[in-house]
Amino acid sequence: MASEATEAETPTEENLDAAVDATHGGSVGETHAATEDHGGTFPPFDPATFPSQLLWLAITFAALYLLMSRIALPQIGGVIADRRARVDADLKAADESRRKTDAAIAAYEEALASARAKAQGIANETRESIQADLASKRAAVEADLSEKLTAAEARIAETKAQALSHVDEIAAETAQAVASQLIGDVPQEQAQAAVSRVKE
Repeated sequence: MASEATEAETPTEENLDAAVDATHGGSVGETHAATEDHGGTFPPFDPATFPSQLLWLAITFAALYLLMSRIALPQIGGVIADRRARVDADLKAADESRRKTDAAIAAYEEALASARAKAQGIANETRESIQADLASKRAAVEADLSEKLTAAEARIAETKAQALSHVDEIAAETAQAVASQLIGDVPQEQAQAAVSRVKE
């Protein structure tokens, strides 16, 4: 009795197949029937499903369009606008830097030209000052030399005059000495008279 109860409770493979067929028999049959009704055509390519496919295509397109237009495209546009603003700012900064560089170069060239002009002016002024100083010193030296030359000429003239004033005396003394050697003592007055006659 117990074994019979166990066999009744334990389902066999045949009982399982029968139970599955009984449970799903209707749906499996309907699926086979639907497949046979469509003639074996793949559902997306079945003309009978085109309206629903077009409806879902429109819904999907509208959803994607709204998603892109409300979320993705504004973000992309913001990134592009930000990038354009940064590029414009960089170009503006570069242009400003170029203008500042040009202004600095112009100021440098102007300062260099001014420095050259000042250096040339200082050189000319220094040269003129040196030339004027040399001219004044040369004039002073020439004046000193001229004064010394005049004084020397005056001394020479004085010495010459003094020498010439004593020439007669020296000549008379010399003549007296020579005459004394030749003819004996000769008075000084006669010697001077003889020298005076010779000079005339």
